[in-house]
Amino acid sequence: MTRGSEAVLPGLDSALPAWPSSWGACPQDDRTARALWSRIAEPGDPRAGALIAAYGAVGALAQVPGIPEGMPGGRFAGRLVKADLSADLDRAARVGARVVVPGDQEWPVGVDDLAHPPIALWVRGPLSLAEACERSVAIVGARACTPYGQHVAADVAAGLGRRGFTVVSGAAFGIDVAAHRGALAVGAPTVAVLAGGVDRAYPVAHTALLEEIARVGAVVSEVPPGAAPMRQRFLLRNRLIAACTTGTLVVEAGLRSGSRHTAGVAADLHRVVMAVPGPVSSSQSAGCHEMIRQGMAVLVTDADEVAEEAGSFGVDLAPVRRGPRTVEDDLDPVAARVRDALPVRVGGSVESIAAVAGVDQAQARSALGRLDLAGLAERDGWGWRRRVG
Repeated sequence: MTRGSEAVLPGLDSALPAWPSSWGACPQDDRTARALWSRIAEPGDPRAGALIAAYGAVGALAQVPGIPEGMPGGRFAGRLVKADLSADLDRAARVGARVVVPGDQEWPVGVDDLAHPPIALWVRGPLSLAEACERSVAIVGARACTPYGQHVAADVAAGLGRRGFTVVSGAAFGIDVAAHRGALAVGAPTVAVLAGGVDRAYPVAHTALLEEIARVGAVVSEVPPGAAPMRQRFLLRNRLIAACTTGTLVVEAGLRSGSRHTAGVAADLHRVVMAVPGPVSSSQSAGCHEMIRQGMAVLVTDADEVAEEAGSFGVDLAPVRRGPRTVEDDLDPVAARVRDALPVRVGGSVESIAAVAGVDQAQARSALGRLDLAGLAERDGWGWRRRVG
């Protein structure tokens, strides 16, 4: 038995139950069977996954009539009676969507790390999902974000896009939409993972955005076309976002939020988790600060730092940050003391400068020579003074 097989009902395979004629023909191929399973089982359903692991997608469907009502898994029959696979496939065809299943070249293998991987994925758009996810970052955050958060999300997404990363998010209000738009603005690939069907824009206000993503990127869902984006499906959607990417970036999140849930899944899957800091007084950034404080997330501030954390080791290195350097930075301690002791307006004698600097006159003369060569000291009619400008 494979993962989750403990949930299989004992004795189901002893005698194959009759398939009711009122249910139509039972699918005879894996892809069609998985498409039907995506309609009758909720995303991440452990019993559906266990049945499929034990009997295969087709064989698991054949077992459904034999599961007594009221027993674990009995709910599948109730949904199967109402399922209309032909209608689901017709809806998919109308928007150019396809069914991607495990074993396909396009299957994003990262999702197999989940305790309960998706049975199938409905994908709309020209982007190959597997290729897109090989070098990808999830950008998530608060729906009620601040202008600061929107700016950071869009800027980081654009920067990652220029570096060849795919930006993955959930197409929600706030940080999600800013990330998608940032990637699209530079012609970079982006993937929107939905809680409802790929033909059903949610929120409706993002219909045009999702159409654009479907035209150049990919819109993905674990539920079939027409399926409603129910509350529980958003949390289940989040696990896909975390699993299919190499790292998750949180830009603004409260102490309790869906974005922190996504980050938690990513951490459990040993993916890189990053967070952008905000004002310490901002409740929208409280979750980010707590993740950084606990060591769950790495603090990042721009696309270079995100790429270094989520990209290829030794390749996507962020530039070393340094403050501006001046000539004074290269002075030795004695020259620095003499430089500080130089008068500004009227030159002073070597003796007076040495006394102020606390060095002997020989050291002062040597240091003044070095300062003159560096353009930091000059002579006037009275002695040595600081060269200004």
